[in-house]
Amino acid sequence: MRDEQRNTTGRAVSVAPMMEWTDRHCRAFHRIVAPSALLYTEMVAADAVIHGDRERLIGFGDTEHPVALQLGGSDPAKMAEAAHIGAEWGYDEINMNVGCPSDRVQTGRFGACLMAEPALVADCVAAMKAKVGIPVTVKCRIGVDDQDPEDALFAFAEHVVSAGADGLAVHARKAWLKGLSPKENRTVPPLDYDLVYRLKAAHPALPVTVNGGIETVDDALRHLTIMDSVMIGRAAYHTPWMLRKLEVALHTASPGGTRLDVLAAYRPYMAQQLASGTRLNAMTRHLLGLFSGMRGARHWRRILTTESVKPGAGLDVVDRALEAIEPVAAAA
Repeated sequence: MRDEQRNTTGRAVSVAPMMEWTDRHCRAFHRIVAPSALLYTEMVAADAVIHGDRERLIGFGDTEHPVALQLGGSDPAKMAEAAHIGAEWGYDEINMNVGCPSDRVQTGRFGACLMAEPALVADCVAAMKAKVGIPVTVKCRIGVDDQDPEDALFAFAEHVVSAGADGLAVHARKAWLKGLSPKENRTVPPLDYDLVYRLKAAHPALPVTVNGGIETVDDALRHLTIMDSVMIGRAAYHTPWMLRKLEVALHTASPGGTRLDVLAAYRPYMAQQLASGTRLNAMTRHLLGLFSGMRGARHWRRILTTESVKPGAGLDVVDRALEAIEPVAAAA
């Protein structure tokens, strides 16, 4: 058992920011599954935070805490302004995206391409730190394109630490901005956990989180013998019960209950959102993996996928989908 966590918000586990996935409905669900995890928004461009519809872009519910706002951008003044807005909205942490490899993000001069500009990232961190009183962290890769990761990552870390960063989350893969798609960049470049371990050893006072390829509870626990925290990405989304198992493994006062209990706890949230005009599929799409690996899970997914998108779909769709799950399995 592990009673203390060491990252800036005191959390050993976080759910990675994932575009088009970790929206407010997903976070509301994940908070029920994993009460102690640190949750992240999708990446939001600093310009959008400053000029856009803030309720739509960065609105969140009180139950989501602790929750971090991930910002994309490279203009220190704009990043500082957006961070200040995020802090005023009540976020617990501001995170800067230096890891996304998509073409759109590169065009905007933010994301993984900034691994090649550590001084600029440091300027952004320093500007944000000067404007907010909450932790400012950075999520990055181990390098990009032809960079030597050993040199690139350590030099990058030196810059952001000097600027006052409160933590670093490292996806333990290089990003290839030329030649690989964003999807391929999540799986093709080899993982180098040892390099991230060495970074942590070189910066014992800096909270460092490892991310990338962590698919099981055993994987996470193994990393936590060395690292301050682990960040779970697609495994947390596709097999969310992994997060609950990790809670049980890490905490003496772990949450009880079954998948059915989690679904029942999420039901009032869905009802409230439906009453405010949210479509059912906006919420049920995050539930598709809840019964992953159990008998009836395929039918559960099929019913939710096909029925939730229909106009006027209500919670009866969830009830019908649940009938596909074997009672014994559902109660596990």
